[in-house]
Amino acid sequence: MGALDESDVREIRSIRLPRWGRVVEAGGEEVVAWQVLDPDGRVVEPIEVFLRDFTAQGNRAGSVRSYAYALLRWWRWLAAVGVEWDRAGSGEVRDFVLWLGQARKPRRVERTVSASSAGAMNPVTGKRHLDDSYGPRTVRHSNAVLRSFYQYWIDVDVGKGPLVNPVVLARADRRANAHHNPLEPFRAEGRLRYNPKLPKRRARAIPEQRWDELFAALRSDRDRAITAMAVSCAGRAQELLGLRAVDVDWGEQRIRVLRKGSGAVQWLPVSPESLVWLRLYLTGLGDPLAPQDPLWWTLRRRNDAGPGAGSRRPLTYEALRAVFRRVNALLGSNYSMHDLRHTAALRMVGDDRMSLRDVQTILGHAHASTTADVYLVADEEEVLARARQHLVDRERAVPVAPAPPVAPGYAAADLAVLFGEGAGR
Repeated sequence: MGALDESDVREIRSIRLPRWGRVVEAGGEEVVAWQVLDPDGRVVEPIEVFLRDFTAQGNRAGSVRSYAYALLRWWRWLAAVGVEWDRAGSGEVRDFVLWLGQARKPRRVERTVSASSAGAMNPVTGKRHLDDSYGPRTVRHSNAVLRSFYQYWIDVDVGKGPLVNPVVLARADRRANAHHNPLEPFRAEGRLRYNPKLPKRRARAIPEQRWDELFAALRSDRDRAITAMAVSCAGRAQELLGLRAVDVDWGEQRIRVLRKGSGAVQWLPVSPESLVWLRLYLTGLGDPLAPQDPLWWTLRRRNDAGPGAGSRRPLTYEALRAVFRRVNALLGSNYSMHDLRHTAALRMVGDDRMSLRDVQTILGHAHASTTADVYLVADEEEVLARARQHLVDRERAVPVAPAPPVAPGYAAADLAVLFGEGAGR
C-alpha cells in the first residue's frame, strides 16, 4: 500500500502494528545514548542521524530516549501501512493520529489486579487510574517529534529526502496573526493540524489526614525520608533519585538537585523532619557513603558476585514505583511521587508569605504562567464550599419584613392558627 492523499480512507480499527524493531541503550563508547534497531538488529540510519543531531543540541539522554520510542512507533506504523519513511504524507500522519486515538498500548504482561480499575475514578484520591490508551499529550508529543524529524531531513538533504513535512500546520495558508485584533493580546499560532486538545490540568493536594495515612503505611526509614523530602521541596522523582551524598547540606537544611529538562543545578530547602528520617536511614545502611555515592540505595543486598559478597544497588525509578504500589494496595489509593510535588506546591501557594515567583523558583518552572495555570486553579470542592457558605450568610443577612397589621374585624389568634406564627402580628 502506498502513501494516501487526505481524501483517501483506511480501515483504521483493523490495523495492527507489528513488533518491528526495538529501542536499546547504546554502549558507553556511543555518542547517542539510545538507538533504534530494526528486526535484524541493525541501527535505523535516518533515526540515528537525527538523534545524533538532537543530542548535539544539548538534549539530555531522557529526551533522546523519548524521541527514540516515538520514532520507533512511527516506523512500526509505516511498516503496517506499507509506506517508506521518506514518502509519507499528511494522510499517513492523519491516520496515525486516528489510530492512536483508538488503540491500546502494548503490555508485556496482561493486567490482572488492575484490569477492573483501569480508567476508573479512585474514590480515595479522586484521580483516574491509568489505562492503556494513548492520551492527548502522547499524541501531541508524537506529532512534535515527527515534525522535528522531517524538518531536519528537509533542511539537511535538499532534493534527496522528503520534499515536504507530512506533519502540517493548521494555519499554513496565511501569515501568523495576519488578522490580529489590536484590542486583544497576540497569541501563538501555527498549531499542528492533527493535535488533539488537552484537558485542563488540575493539581490536587493530598489532604493532611490522607498524608498521615500514606506516611504511616511506609515500611522503611528510606521511604519515609524520600517522601518527606519530596513533600517539602516539591522535587521530581528523578531529581531526588539523582542525589548524591555530597548534595545534602545538613547545616542549611537543603539539597542540590539537577533540574529535569534544563539540567541546571539548584538548591532546594527541605524540612527538618525529612533530614531526621534521612539520618536514620543512613545509619541503618551501616557503611558510610562516599561524597559521590548515590544517596538512595536498595535495602536488600544481592549476591551477584558469589556467596558472601552481597552488595546494594542504587534505588531506581521502578523500585520507587514499587514502594507506592505496596502503599496503594494497602490504602486502596493510586498515589504517585508526583502527587507529593503537587501537594508541596499547593501548600506553598496557600502560604501568604510566599509569592508566585517564589513558588515558580522552587518548582523550577521557566515561566510563571506555567505555575499559575496549574497551581492557581481553584479546587472545585473548595469553590462549592465557599458558594454554600455564601448562600447561608446571605440568607442570614436578609432582614425579615414585619408582618402587616391585622385588619379590623379579624382576631390575631385565629390568623395565627390558619397561617402560622407571626401572621397576626
